Amino acid sequence: MTTEDNKRLVRRLYEETDKQNFDAMDEFFSAELIDHDPPPIPGLKPGLEGIKQAFKVFATAFPDGAHVIHDLIAEGDRVVVRVSGTGTHTGEFKGIPPSGKPVEMAGIVIYRIERGKIVERWAQHNFLGFVMQQLGVISTQRGENPSHA
Repeated sequence: MTTEDNKRLVRRLYEETDKQNFDAMDEFFSAELIDHDPPPIPGLKPGLEGIKQAFKVFATAFPDGAHVIHDLIAEGDRVVVRVSGTGTHTGEFKGIPPSGKPVEMAGIVIYRIERGKIVERWAQHNFLGFVMQQLGVISTQRGENPSHA
């Protein structure tokens, strides 16, 4: 596959997740996926199953969720994406009742692609800063009680 093919694959991954087409995950990821970073939500399974679970948890809590790809860079078998996701908290999220608040989370993800499938993934997301603070679960200031936010 060419670097352009690899970039198309990653673009399509985000398009399908925005449509909540989670069955398509098997089309994008190898069953032997190595996920080098833990999922943004503790307690999920490793690898492909954990990624599917994470997408479903976010889709349930933020059903209008959408991604914006800001940068997509490819070289050889790697694709790097700088992406943000937005959504409205209208469903329960890890025990947090719906707040109706809009949230945004940004991240950088590196994918390694082999024979048309993602075989490795490295991801950095500011989960606490972009989601938990926006939902008022954690404080943005020292000494502030988040339950009063």
